[in-house]
Amino acid sequence: MLTGIVIDAVDVVGMERFWRGATQGRTDGLRLRCVPTGQPTGAYKNRLHLDLAGGPDWKAEVERLLALGASRVDIGQGDVPWDVLADPEGNEFCVLRPGHPGVLADSGLVAICLDVTDEERDAQSVFWQAQAGWQSVESHDWGVRLRRTPTSTVSLVMGPPAAEKAVRNRVRLEVSRPGGEAGEFVDAGGNEFQVSG
Repeated sequence: MLTGIVIDAVDVVGMERFWRGATQGRTDGLRLRCVPTGQPTGAYKNRLHLDLAGGPDWKAEVERLLALGASRVDIGQGDVPWDVLADPEGNEFCVLRPGHPGVLADSGLVAICLDVTDEERDAQSVFWQAQAGWQSVESHDWGVRLRRTPTSTVSLVMGPPAAEKAVRNRVRLEVSRPGGEAGEFVDAGGNEFQVSG
């Protein structure tokens, strides 16, 4: 069962404070947990990132996030209907504007986005449905969307473009397997994920 997101952090307390404020505690029951690392963010795009709802006044929401410690970043996104920001340690996330497809809430965490190639998409969809216990609710050229239930406010979105996998992912999914082996594993695309028993 998908239970949360794990983020490597140099400043665990500061990053947890940022993400609590950024999501306003609205995570549809998923836990955002920061774990200590001595490795600062490198010059690479994360293969997993979070999407937050901007709400009706998305410009004010972006300003609120910047005041919390986020920064604007350009990852080559061009002219898109969302704003790309980074948390205080450089992990990218998006703020979606009103009317964005698939968004079921006006604030908080609304999507967990995992880069997969077109060739990996079907295998990753099957793998993550089994690991997360979530079901596919959409499948298009842009990717696949999974939800815990049809009305869950957070979805797991998988699709291209897939960033090159050069280093260990700083942002990872966390699943629970009661009675199972705990630790770090990799999915069908080589992305690390955490398992708690």
